[in-house]
Amino acid sequence: MCTPRWRTWGKGSDMGFSRAHATSAPLQAEALTSAMVGIGMNFAAASVAQPNIEDTLLSASVEATEHDDLRVLAILATWFGVHAPWVNADRLIKLVNEQKSLRVRALWSALARWQKQDRRFARLIRLHRGPAMDLLSVGTDFQIRRHGEDPRFKGTALRVPANVLRDRAADVLTPAELAERHRAFRRRVMMGPGYRADMWAALEAEPQLSAAELARRTYGSFATAWNVRRAFTMLETCPN
Repeated sequence: MCTPRWRTWGKGSDMGFSRAHATSAPLQAEALTSAMVGIGMNFAAASVAQPNIEDTLLSASVEATEHDDLRVLAILATWFGVHAPWVNADRLIKLVNEQKSLRVRALWSALARWQKQDRRFARLIRLHRGPAMDLLSVGTDFQIRRHGEDPRFKGTALRVPANVLRDRAADVLTPAELAERHRAFRRRVMMGPGYRADMWAALEAEPQLSAAELARRTYGSFATAWNVRRAFTMLETCPN
């Protein structure tokens, strides 16, 4: 017989926890490259273990737009085209909404419009107001006249010449390959791209995490963490 061990959870100071969805600061330099490799972007660098997907995506977008790193932008766009169905749209929208950079907001608005068949990203499209922005600081009009626009960005908040961003499937892992490497991504494929999947993955790695710590690590609410923790422990105590 199963004997659940969760009857006292939720009592005490943990109940005062509220969701914190923001990351501390964008990753930079080697830390960012390692995190991007960790979520399936094929750079020639070592991978950090199990990086948070949305933290990495936001940091990559800052590097790409604010530091004009077109190589990062190219792989970020390719990655999003492949893996967008498993992005936690709720958290990504909140992260981008807090960005003051108009270029970061324009990029995510553009990527969301490209993936507009996924209605979860509708609010992301609306985060950019005003006319479309040029990706290149100079020469955008000339390059577009000569080569046309990148079809992924045509009609979006970002004007991108067709010859600027490489788009190669080999630059990113396939969903099956990434699911083998990244625990939370695998759970998102199985359970849907939300906080519950990330929480379950975190508990698989550290079963003794409290509900409050689980919520903090995954940026979810305490209530969700409490319920996931309860279900996880219940299954742990049940015989096969």
